[in-house]
Amino acid sequence: MDQSFISFFVLFISVFSLADSGSIGVNYGRIADNLPLASKVAELLKSHGLNRVKIYDTDPAVLNALSGSGIKVTVDLPNEQIFAAANCTSFANSWVEQNVAAYYPRTEIEAIAVGNEVFADHHNTTNFLVPAMKNIHEALVKLNLHSDIKVSSPIALSAIQNSYPPSAGTFRPELIEPVFKPMLDFLRQTGSFLMINAYPFFAYMSNSKDISLDYALFRENSGVVDQGNGLRYSNLFDAQVDAVFAAMSALKYDEIRLVVTESGWPSNGDGNEPGASIQNAATYNGNLVRRILTGGGTPLKPNANLTVYLFALFNENKKIGPTSERNYGLFYPNEEKVYDIPFTVEGFKNNPSPVPVNQPVAAPPTVKCTANSWCVANAEAGKEKLQEALDYACGEGGADCQPIQPGAKCYEPNTIEAHASYAFNSYYQKNAHQTGTCVFGGVAHVVTQPPSAYSIINPLLFKFVSMAIASFPANRKEDEMFGRERRVIEGDWC
Repeated sequence: MDQSFISFFVLFISVFSLADSGSIGVNYGRIADNLPLASKVAELLKSHGLNRVKIYDTDPAVLNALSGSGIKVTVDLPNEQIFAAANCTSFANSWVEQNVAAYYPRTEIEAIAVGNEVFADHHNTTNFLVPAMKNIHEALVKLNLHSDIKVSSPIALSAIQNSYPPSAGTFRPELIEPVFKPMLDFLRQTGSFLMINAYPFFAYMSNSKDISLDYALFRENSGVVDQGNGLRYSNLFDAQVDAVFAAMSALKYDEIRLVVTESGWPSNGDGNEPGASIQNAATYNGNLVRRILTGGGTPLKPNANLTVYLFALFNENKKIGPTSERNYGLFYPNEEKVYDIPFTVEGFKNNPSPVPVNQPVAAPPTVKCTANSWCVANAEAGKEKLQEALDYACGEGGADCQPIQPGAKCYEPNTIEAHASYAFNSYYQKNAHQTGTCVFGGVAHVVTQPPSAYSIINPLLFKFVSMAIASFPANRKEDEMFGRERRVIEGDWC
């Protein structure tokens, strides 16, 4: 192996090990009727190296399940209780005693989110938000927990009046005096941080004609230069975060930290939700995790190592709204991954990339099927799901589907299973067998024997053919009887 490559590889691994970096957590929402027990969820989090979790309440079953796990927890005072917490100190005291102090420190509660996206909530509790935050903090002070447990409140980016360019970021004028200045004063005084929910997906969905999908997904792109300060942005996430930093700076609160309490990408959506797909979800979340764990801040705040909570742990089948709302999960309710991405530095060490994902990289070359793995369709998935995945592969996915067009060399057999297998494998090989590129919503899987139409039409015949191939000398690649199988090995599916 080239010595220079080895040296670069060692250096790259060292960067993983030594560079300051942020941390990754996950939101554990439970608007569903088919989720596993909280005790199993705690084990799931630990098994995947997820050591931070945010929940939207203070459910005793969840807090008890997380007890002794070593997982740091952010709990939530629901929006509908903000009024009571703001106007009644006894309520705030009782709430903290029963829902925080009763579990701490065995359950490592590190923060309390007072409400969630209050400015956009129909309960209209905006004017009570900061008083509620102060009363919750004072309750922590009485119990001497205020140094260990911080208080904040997640805001949606709809609270930003202007976010483009990022350097021109400002809060909505009607919120500055009554809410943001007193909130930021409180965060400064208590050593806390501002929580924000940042979703590049929403920006892309509403403006897909002008925003590049590559820019939204941390993929190679030419970048966007902020004309206000000359900084170049290679991804939309950094631009959104810096717009919030700029908004705080405009009010002279430059030193306050940010925690991104929600960010994610849906694996499925309605027809009017462009970009919602399992491949894009895997790309966004995988690149976001890598971006955070490899260290380095944003263009505006290069030393701001962020904590980011992925949204969400599970697909939640009882959430209302568009299809995307029920498809943000990293896991299915049966605890299987929706797509395979690492959540830890160690996971990325096992699959190192020689160039950081938020820097321009060369597009992956089209890879012929010379490695001993292929991506095939699962015929049991049903024609509707296979057709949906086939449409993605041949369209947005960029698979080479010309050979399965009518009259082309791989059109026969003319079945959805055969065509889907061809397209899935084209996508899989094009992406160099990367993790998560043979999922397609659970309708595909990787095989290590050379596939063909025979494997779809008649599994027994395919098994026989595969066994026969194995018995022939390796150099007989042009064998007439098994020429089709040999061409698969060489990179030609049919």
